[in-house]
Amino acid sequence: MWKFVLPGIAMIGVTYAFARFSFGLFLPNISESLNLTESDAGLVSSSAYLAYTLALLTSAYLIQKFGQLRVIQYAGISAVIGLLGISLSPNFYLLLGSTFIAGLGSGWGSPAFAQVASQNIVSKDRDKGNTWINSGTSFGIIISGPVALLFTEHWRLSFLFFASVTLAVLLWNSYSIPNHIPTPKSNEKKSTLWDWFNSLKKAKYLLMASLIIGISSSIFWTFSRSLLSVVHSMSNFESVIFWIVMGVSGVIGGVTGGTINKLGLPLSYRLTLVLMMISISIITLSYDLAIYTSAILFGITYIFMTGILIVWATRIYIKLPSLGVSMSFLFLGIGQSIGSFVAGQSIDALSYPITFVIFSLIGLIGLFVPVLNKNQGGN
Repeated sequence: MWKFVLPGIAMIGVTYAFARFSFGLFLPNISESLNLTESDAGLVSSSAYLAYTLALLTSAYLIQKFGQLRVIQYAGISAVIGLLGISLSPNFYLLLGSTFIAGLGSGWGSPAFAQVASQNIVSKDRDKGNTWINSGTSFGIIISGPVALLFTEHWRLSFLFFASVTLAVLLWNSYSIPNHIPTPKSNEKKSTLWDWFNSLKKAKYLLMASLIIGISSSIFWTFSRSLLSVVHSMSNFESVIFWIVMGVSGVIGGVTGGTINKLGLPLSYRLTLVLMMISISIITLSYDLAIYTSAILFGITYIFMTGILIVWATRIYIKLPSLGVSMSFLFLGIGQSIGSFVAGQSIDALSYPITFVIFSLIGLIGLFVPVLNKNQGGN
C-alpha cells in the first residue's frame, strides 16, 4: 500500500499546500509587494479555485483517455509552471494567471489517486489509503510554514523553492506510479457523458454537501492569516506558527478511513462539520487559546472532511471512483471559488470578524443534507 500512498501524499502536498493554499500563507507579503486590495486578493485566490474546478471537469475523461499516471504528471507539471509564475509575477495580472495554472494540479491529482487506490490497494485498506493520500495537504502545510518563517519578506524565493520541490515530487511519481487506462469489460456498455449526468442524481446530497463545505472553508484558507495580522495584530512569526499548528493537526486526517468505519459516514460527517464551523468562528476571538484552538480544529476537520467526501464518493461510484471524487471536489471547488470572491468583497464592506461568523453559519446549513451510509453502487 505505502508504495503508492507515499508518492501520493507528496503529490497532494505540493499541488494543494504549495500550489493552492500557500497563497493565503504569503498573502500579506504578496499584497504589500504588488499593492493588492482585499478584493484583488479574493479574486486571485478565486482564480485558483476556478482552475481547480475546470481541472476536475476534465479529470475523469483524461484518466479514461490517457491513464492515471499521465494525469498525475499533468498535475505536477501545472503546479511547477504555476509556482514559477507566481515567484516571477511583477503585477496583479501575471499573478492571477499563474495562480490559475497552479490551481489545475490539485483538480487533476485527487481523482487520479482515487483511481490509483482503486486499482492498486486491496479493498480492506482502500479507505485508509485514500485518506492518507488526502492528508498530504497537511504535510505540505507543515513544510510551507517554516519556509514562510525563514523567508518572511522573500516570498518569491519561497515559491521558487516550492517549484523545485514539486519538480522532484513529479519525478518520484513518474517512477513509482504505474499507468492504467480504465477499459470497460466486453459485456459492459461504455459510459457516455449523458450517463454521467444521470448518475449525478444519486450523488446529489454528496454534491450539495461539497458545495456548502467549499463556500464556508474558503475564507479560512484565504484570509485567516490576514485576519490574525489585521484584527489581532499578530506578528509574522505568530501567524506562521498558527499555520504550522494547523498543518500538524491535519495529519490526524490520515485516520479518517478507520473512523468512518467505526462511527459510520453520517455521524462522522455531522460531527466534523460542526467542529469545522466552530473553528471558523472562534478565530475572531481575541484570545490566544481560542485562536490556536481554531488552528487545531480546522486543521483536523478540513482534512477529515475531504477524506469523508472521498470515501462517500467512492461508495457511490464504485466502478469509476475517479469520477465520484472529481464530481465531489468539483462542487467543493465551485464553492471555494464563489466563497473566496464573496469573502473578499464582504471583508471590504463589513469586517473580518463579521464575515468569518457569517461563513461559519453558512456551513451549518450542511447539517440538513442527508447522508447515506452504505455502498450505493453505480458508475
